[in-house]
Amino acid sequence: MDLLAVDHVEFFAGDARQAAFVLCHAFGFRVLGHAGPDSGLPGQRSLLTGHGGARVLLTSGLGPDHPATGYVAKHGDGVAVIAFRVEDATAAFDASVAAGATPLQEPRAHERDGDRVVTAVVSGFGDVVHRLVERTGPGREFLPGAFEMADAPPAEGESVRSIDHAAFCVPHGALEPTVRYYRKTFGFEPIFEEYVEVGKQAMFSQVLQSSAGGVTFTMIEPDVSRQRGQIDDFLSWHGGPGVQHVALSTDDIAGAVDAFSARGAGFAPTPGAYYEQLGARLGPIDIPVERLRSRGILADRDHWGLMYQIFATSMHVRNTFFWELIERHGARTFGTSNIPALYAAKERELAAERHPAETDY
Repeated sequence: MDLLAVDHVEFFAGDARQAAFVLCHAFGFRVLGHAGPDSGLPGQRSLLTGHGGARVLLTSGLGPDHPATGYVAKHGDGVAVIAFRVEDATAAFDASVAAGATPLQEPRAHERDGDRVVTAVVSGFGDVVHRLVERTGPGREFLPGAFEMADAPPAEGESVRSIDHAAFCVPHGALEPTVRYYRKTFGFEPIFEEYVEVGKQAMFSQVLQSSAGGVTFTMIEPDVSRQRGQIDDFLSWHGGPGVQHVALSTDDIAGAVDAFSARGAGFAPTPGAYYEQLGARLGPIDIPVERLRSRGILADRDHWGLMYQIFATSMHVRNTFFWELIERHGARTFGTSNIPALYAAKERELAAERHPAETDY
């Protein structure tokens, strides 16, 4: 099965309009369309937002029976759906179900004004599901007949190119079964594996990528033999496994950090000592070190090239989900130094949330 790209991610939110306001004002997204009872989707209110090629759908349930209502009660606002773009949604649905996925919505076709979109839904991990999306036609519509698209001019100077990857947190002992499920059901393959130690904390991490290379997931579980850390915090505060962050790719990470910071977004700081040995560790890099240092941006490389990354601070009341920015200069995977550095940056942010007895770090 070829998963071509992440078509969109869908957040279930207590107030979709408020969530869209934050996303648009802090990260420069725009409202591209809306759906609800007035457009043929009873029981919910949805806003489609976009920035560059990234699409984020925000949905609130209007009654106790809508799935979003129960999700938010359990987890707070969070990613409930990661949609895969596929060539043939029906074939992808049949193949994934045959391989062990639970069918949640049979393939349905939506058509209007030359656009045809076929969708189906299958199980993922925890309370996260996957929507299989097949698109043909001019591409003006998100979901023909259900969403009313906004008549807005194209934005200028957008900082985001697409969704690069997503990170999952799972409980201790669930990493290997989750990896096996995604390999068997969707054809993902491991491309990177690491045991990360930061102070007295540690975690196991595996990175999976779809056969076509268009979808990448980082899967993380805590090492419970070590001191409690941010992965344990996420699992507790989120109420179980879930999506910890989504990375947005950009062609100018420093400019994006400046633009989003000016809008009110915050980013995890990095100690100045990190940059003192950067040149010795990586060799020549193509963004000046001072440009990285002043913004807290991390640098690393893999076999193919360089990458630059930074975590945004969480804007969610439970301090669970957050965004990442990543700029790739040839890199296809992840470097060995940024993962512990990013973990440490997030740990510094979250340590104050815990009881002092738990923050010996």
